[in-house]
Amino acid sequence: MNSVTASPVRLEASVDPRLSRWMWLVKWLLAIPHYIVLVFLWIGFVVVTVIAFFAILFTARYPRSLFDYNVGVLRWNWRVSYYAHTALGTDRYPPFTLADVPDYPAHFDVVYPERLSRGLVLVKWWLLAIPQYIVVAMFIGSGWGSGDDWPGGGLMPFLSLVAVVILLFTARYPRHLFDFLIGLARWAARVTAYSALLTDQYPPFRLDQGGQEPPSASPPASPPVSPLTKP
Repeated sequence: MNSVTASPVRLEASVDPRLSRWMWLVKWLLAIPHYIVLVFLWIGFVVVTVIAFFAILFTARYPRSLFDYNVGVLRWNWRVSYYAHTALGTDRYPPFTLADVPDYPAHFDVVYPERLSRGLVLVKWWLLAIPQYIVVAMFIGSGWGSGDDWPGGGLMPFLSLVAVVILLFTARYPRHLFDFLIGLARWAARVTAYSALLTDQYPPFRLDQGGQEPPSASPPASPPVSPLTKP
């Protein structure tokens, strides 16, 4: 794989060596306690994002404690989504924590930006991100932002269902389908982080497939950003 520009947003996952053929049928039910917690976490996420908006506008900085909370919410959401809806590549129950769990098969992180553009914060989350929203809506459907739920009717819910049906009849998870699904989830995660003001680097229109982030040609520090990048 050719090296690419590093993204400050990192989403990774791995498939369990042995997956149950049938457990995917009840994972959505088992994840109900997480859904309840995530409702409150997402409320906090919205409030924190509004506060961060004004902090960035006046100081060009995202308060670190607020940044860590919002990244933690997205991390928690990704673990639950990966377990119960998106790809369903693990039978391990997601931990109840905002922190990264090194031995869990799903990971999410965003590199903390020392400075963010004051001007860009006014337009990136609605105007500049519109093309990305259109693309991601086709991937996710109506479940985007709430856990990638299957009722959304997008490409990812359909392919996730195809993958687990194949698993049901063959006891094997189709690897190429997994790589494609994680690529779609990675694209959506980059757009979510950008629209949530966590980074100024515009999400690339590029499908980086596979469970691991692609090798980068350069470190993610001080990356090029989208239009209106100067503070």
